[in-house]
Amino acid sequence: MTPYESPTAPQTPPLLGEALTPWQMYFSLEGRITRADYWFSGVFALLVLGLVLTALLRIGGLSTEKAEGVVNVLLAWPAIAVSAKRWHDRDRSGWWVLVNMLPVVGWLWGLVDNGFMRGSLQSNRYGEPPRAPAGLL
Repeated sequence: MTPYESPTAPQTPPLLGEALTPWQMYFSLEGRITRADYWFSGVFALLVLGLVLTALLRIGGLSTEKAEGVVNVLLAWPAIAVSAKRWHDRDRSGWWVLVNMLPVVGWLWGLVDNGFMRGSLQSNRYGEPPRAPAGLL
């Protein structure tokens, strides 16, 4: 290394496969994610964020109904983006997100298919399979 080259940090493997930036995870409809990423980023993180935002809006003086409405609108796109990536891992179109609109059965179907069913192991039309450490989902 010459004095004019910038130093490089050692590359460490990400905790849950290949890490996506928050922008890619919550605003892009492209790519695939593992079941673990779906549960952590799509269910747990958005649920916690929704609860915190609702509490802050309630403290700010909004009624419960208005606060929940604002939070639902703000978190709709990130939830759709995460779910679309999971459908891609199952080798299905992101349009399958619309199955959640079916009363009662839809959200249950989406939850089971996205959260419990294994994705395709090979490359598919949506990209390479997401990498997860051995023994993890």
